[in-house]
Amino acid sequence: MLTDGHGLPLGVAVEGANRHDMKLVDATLAAIMIKRPEPTATQPQHLCLDKGYDYEAVRETLEAWSYTAHIRRRGEEAQATREIPGYRARRWVVERTHAWMNRFRRLLIRWEKKVENYLALVHFACAWITFRAAELFG
Repeated sequence: MLTDGHGLPLGVAVEGANRHDMKLVDATLAAIMIKRPEPTATQPQHLCLDKGYDYEAVRETLEAWSYTAHIRRRGEEAQATREIPGYRARRWVVERTHAWMNRFRRLLIRWEKKVENYLALVHFACAWITFRAAELFG
């Protein structure tokens, strides 16, 4: 799932649990429904990812999509935790969105056999989260 700065879902790709997230980057970016602004030198489009996406193939994909990648290197966060007193990771936006998705029991435990049915429920949950957050942010 790809979220904006407030944790609102922008794009979703569904695969089996045995599929690594880094292989879904292109599908997730293609699933974004809103038109994004054209990146320029003065206003580049940034995308922050965790160390699970620290692969050259992901960096090439993001470059092809004209994103400026901010990907944590493996071990970088552990080093920052040791060196900077009070350091905390900035994953709370994504983790909060995942918690919002887990409130939909039908998504938490997947009962649907067909991917199409499950994806429809995921899109419904994303729409509901966006609708609920609209009164919080504007």
